[in-house]
Amino acid sequence: MRRVPIFFGLARVVIAAAPIALGAFAETARGITPLAEGQVLRGRFQQLRFLEGLQAPLKSTGNFTLIPGRGLIWRAETPFSVTTVMTPGGLVQELNNREIVRMPSARLPFMSKLYAMLSGALSGDWGPLESAFQITRHDEGRNWRMRLEPTRTDDPAMPIRTIIARGSRLLDELEVVKTNGDRDRLVILNQKLESAPPRAEELRLLDSAGQ
Repeated sequence: MRRVPIFFGLARVVIAAAPIALGAFAETARGITPLAEGQVLRGRFQQLRFLEGLQAPLKSTGNFTLIPGRGLIWRAETPFSVTTVMTPGGLVQELNNREIVRMPSARLPFMSKLYAMLSGALSGDWGPLESAFQITRHDEGRNWRMRLEPTRTDDPAMPIRTIIARGSRLLDELEVVKTNGDRDRLVILNQKLESAPPRAEELRLLDSAGQ
């Protein structure tokens, strides 16, 4: 039976992509307004992992908090209580309030790139993906759909075949198909933008991940 790590599954499939600053991508992403400074995005998620060799997908649900410029807090509630905190300084993961993973960016340089991509997708800043992917956008009424394909299909370090993203004001659904046939589908629900300061517990988690 295939072994599946607890580590944040969606994050593993985008490690190879590298971030760049916003530029030519502004035209591709017109109509998508990134979060403003001081805003906090909260919501829920459903994640399905379709793995070769497993008949049924692995499902996890939970909630997340994105604080632009500070970090992303991803709390899985089922099937396990796992909290993953990603910041430019690194990643910390807790299982049932017990730290099980710590990855400082200084030791793993890809971590800051990974954070930039995941937080960018949720906040509407798709620029970090442009250097590694060819991006095609389709408008469907008030909604948009983006297809991302690697610019270098011969790169053995690129594990992704295709990314499909759908949304309106913000990202609603993301599907990642990997070269080995596995795929991840992430559905974002009940998104809410707040202007109130982050909660004390959230700041504690973000500070801890950056140490």
